[in-house]
Amino acid sequence: MASSASLATGRRKSSSARVYMKPGKGAITVNGRPLDEFFGRKTGVMIVRQPLELVQMTERFDINVLVEGGGITGQAGAIRHGITRALMEYDDSLRPALRKAGFVTRDAREVERKKVGLHGARKRPQYSKR
Repeated sequence: MASSASLATGRRKSSSARVYMKPGKGAITVNGRPLDEFFGRKTGVMIVRQPLELVQMTERFDINVLVEGGGITGQAGAIRHGITRALMEYDDSLRPALRKAGFVTRDAREVERKKVGLHGARKRPQYSKR
C-alpha cells in the first residue's frame, strides 16, 4: 500500500491524462467539470469507470483528472489508463485483475501519416489504364 494520494499518467492516441486519486466519496472531475458533463455520451463515462467497477472501488476515491489532446474516445481511454495506473500505485495486489481485463497495457495504436502521392495513409488515386 502506497500513500493515500496517488498520481498517475495515462495515454491513448494523442491524448494524455494526469490522474490525481485520493480517498473520498467517488466524485470524478475532468478538467474541472463533472464526468457526466465532460463526456456528452454514455460510452465515454462507461470507459472511464471500467477499472473502478472491476475492483469494486467506485465509491472509495475522489478522482481529479487533467486531460489534453485528441478527441473524446482518446481522452476517455487515456483517463482509463491513468486510473488503472493510480489504482496499481495505491494497491499492487489489484494488478492481476486489471491486467486480465486489459487495462494495464497502453494501446500503442496511433494514426498513420499521410504519404506523398496518396489520398491518405494508404488510399491510392484511381488507376487509369490509358
